[in-house]
Amino acid sequence: MKPDNTAQYLRPVYRWYVLAMLTLVYTFNFVDRQVIVILQEQIRADLGLMDWQLGLLSGFVFAVFYSVLGLPIAHLSESVGRKRVVAVALASWSAMTALSGAAQNFIHLLLLRIGVGIGEAGGSPPSHSMISDIFPRRRRALALSIFSMGVYIGYLIAYGFGGLVAESLGWRMTFIVVGLPGILVAVIVALTIKEPPRGFADRVAAGLDPAAVDSADQVRPSFGETWRLLWSRKSFRHIALAASLQSLAGYGAGNFIPSFIIRAHDMTIGEVGWRLALIMGIGGVIGVVTSGWIADRLAHRGEQWYVLTPAIALIATLPLTLLTFLAVTSGEMFLFYAPYFILGAMWLGPSLAVTHSMVGLRQRAVASAALFFILNLIGLGLGPLIVGSVSDLLRPALGDADGLRYSIIGTVLVAKVWAIAHFLLASRSISADVNRT
Repeated sequence: MKPDNTAQYLRPVYRWYVLAMLTLVYTFNFVDRQVIVILQEQIRADLGLMDWQLGLLSGFVFAVFYSVLGLPIAHLSESVGRKRVVAVALASWSAMTALSGAAQNFIHLLLLRIGVGIGEAGGSPPSHSMISDIFPRRRRALALSIFSMGVYIGYLIAYGFGGLVAESLGWRMTFIVVGLPGILVAVIVALTIKEPPRGFADRVAAGLDPAAVDSADQVRPSFGETWRLLWSRKSFRHIALAASLQSLAGYGAGNFIPSFIIRAHDMTIGEVGWRLALIMGIGGVIGVVTSGWIADRLAHRGEQWYVLTPAIALIATLPLTLLTFLAVTSGEMFLFYAPYFILGAMWLGPSLAVTHSMVGLRQRAVASAALFFILNLIGLGLGPLIVGSVSDLLRPALGDADGLRYSIIGTVLVAKVWAIAHFLLASRSISADVNRT
């Protein structure tokens, strides 16, 4: 490790700069991932697609490559440099997004979405690892929650800005406009972020020399060792399943919410875009940061609060699911959708923070990739595909709007109740699992 890297990270302003830049990268991650959702009604009309194909493009195909390749890329980042992997990944997926504007049919778009998924596989796990190195344990949930704001700022840009561009210039130009800026940000990341020392914050908190690294910390455990360690923790298994099921509900409903509003409430893509941008962008930021702050504060009473916080939030979303998707008017729907979305965003930061507490310093990127592998394969992979397929099955009997309405309601309620059960089960063993590390 170069000496100047430690000196840089001793400055609080630089640590917060790195967090801000990684959050910006994650924002582009979700802009490029989710912009297809606001565009899918235009794409469906232009390319003549079915809902199951839209679910495949926005969910399953992306999720398979994103999840599977995230594991080896995360393992690679532990040796070649996490910052370097993040910069290359950002440039790659941004280019694939821009090229999506040239797609002429379903297969073209499918292949380009695979390219986006491959690129984005190298973004989050190395970022999580760096953040956990530079922020101490009792501020880690807050730091990772701030990073997770990128999800919801990404929604804001993808739906708000993307919707306006699509209404004016069409879906092809929208892909180009949102894709190209990420390449510039990748250059800035490569030039201005230094690779953080392993265990920097933990060493500072313990009064140790942050520049010194124990020989044990220099050893990079194999992927199999990290996976076996995590899977041996009962609480991790429950957290992974809970996160996957909540992700299934979130992506299943979220990837079809613009289409549902356009069909059920007869709104234009521009009107839908800016309303969803405000709710998902601002509301999501409030939910994810609040959950990290609450979990860090309550964790002084016990580690179980890292999973009880999201469990309580998800319980509150159950009645809001019915109120949102059965609302008669668009005004009522948006009124209930705001708290539904805020509460539904309160699981990610605490789940990531406690997962990192179960592994060693050189295992955090792989730990994030393992968690994301499970939750994205199940949640992002199956959520939109299930909702889209059930919607197609219900359409002949219920129509375009109601078929999608009841597909969303059924999928969301089953997944959320199941997720809550696993978060509660995790609370019974989490303290013992964290303290074994």
